[in-house]
Amino acid sequence: MASKVNLKVLSVFTLALINVAAVMNLSQLSILAEYGVAAIFFVGLSSLLFFIPVALVAAELATGWPKAGGMYAWIKEAFGKDWAFLGIWLQWIENVVWYPTILSFTAATIAFVIDPGLVANELYTLAMILMLSWAMTFVNFRGMKLSGMISSFAVSVGVIFPAALVILLGIFWILSGNPMQIEFTAQAAIPDIANVAGLVFFVGVLLGFCGIEMSAFHAMEVKDPQKDFPKAILLSALIILAISVLGSLAIAVVIPQDAIQLNAGIMQAFQYFFNAYNLDWVVPIIAFLVAVGSVGMVSTWIVGPSRGLVETAKDGNLPPLFQKLNENEMPVNLMISQVVLISILSFLFILMPSVNSSYWVLTSITAQLYLITYVMMFASAIKLRYSQPGTKRAFTVPGGTLGIWLIGGLGILTCIFATFIGILPPSQLTNTHPLVYSALVSGGILLVCLFPLAVMHLRKPDWIPIEGKQEKGSKAKKVK
Repeated sequence: MASKVNLKVLSVFTLALINVAAVMNLSQLSILAEYGVAAIFFVGLSSLLFFIPVALVAAELATGWPKAGGMYAWIKEAFGKDWAFLGIWLQWIENVVWYPTILSFTAATIAFVIDPGLVANELYTLAMILMLSWAMTFVNFRGMKLSGMISSFAVSVGVIFPAALVILLGIFWILSGNPMQIEFTAQAAIPDIANVAGLVFFVGVLLGFCGIEMSAFHAMEVKDPQKDFPKAILLSALIILAISVLGSLAIAVVIPQDAIQLNAGIMQAFQYFFNAYNLDWVVPIIAFLVAVGSVGMVSTWIVGPSRGLVETAKDGNLPPLFQKLNENEMPVNLMISQVVLISILSFLFILMPSVNSSYWVLTSITAQLYLITYVMMFASAIKLRYSQPGTKRAFTVPGGTLGIWLIGGLGILTCIFATFIGILPPSQLTNTHPLVYSALVSGGILLVCLFPLAVMHLRKPDWIPIEGKQEKGSKAKKVK
């Protein structure tokens, strides 16, 4: 028997950076910038009601059940394979819906290298989304090693550096006494929460904090999970909040609210800053770096959920066609199906009245699908406290049974509230009829949720691969 290697080597700072890499998305800054100083309110509220609860609960689940499949394994332990399949399916499909939005951000960024006038061009946006999504899919066929190298480099040069630069430029702009597009007053800092349409932006903010459960898998590699993981969560939360608030304010300071492009806000700000200082030649360079960052981020996510969905094949939830892996252990047929769906969804950028409206429809659907998955995750954590109290968890949500009910319950209520609010159109979208917007969002969610039910109805015994049957057989013998 091989000796065990001590893998508990992650420091608090290292784990915090993993969290930042998993969550931070520069396209989120444009959404927040539309609310100016009030972005501070929404970021703070999202952190208390959602971001911190997700991180704490995910840490407990990841250290108690550190199994392949992530969300699928956790929900399966609590509610069985059918509910687990629904959960991992929603996590996979929400990523499919999300890809056109992040790729439209990439396309808009590249436009600043070619011609900034292309930012609002629907045909250009569609062409770039199609090209980038197919290219990255084929790159990921080569395996996780290459994908990981691309992502690590991209996050460093294309996310952290541009975020820090736009914040510094914004601070310098204010200190230099230049004119500002927003007012730093107490009144401006509190949004009109009585306006339901305005609260729709809260859903978009929540989406920007999704994904930290991915980093919770590393909790078993922390030297002292009970002490170090909460510290890492606090540190990463402070970094993410600082970038979110300061970065969005830097954009709002120089770009009028009604002129912010949701898929290009940060590049609009860079263009304005550098033009003011006669440094126009720097804009294409920064645009290239930001584009590299967003491509790397998508490269990371384009295969992860697919590998999680393939894990459900052991329980017979996928037809054999979608279980196929290539020589690099990549689910090629599933990834091809994924990019086909991305391509179809991308045509919204032509069918909708504007790029902004298409961006918001897809963002809203993405957020709500992910929120439904989070409801299942929070419920699983609460259920497992009762059904499997003896399972050792390296990290537990503080406060015992009351603590898990408070944190999990708060997360569930926030997700349900945001799901209902997200069906309504944001007040900023004046060129899209409210009924059309709501029908597209609610119809898309309903259609997506019906698909797993159809798969459950159609699945056959021969869908279970040989290794899955052997695993089930060994469990049956143990029961006897």
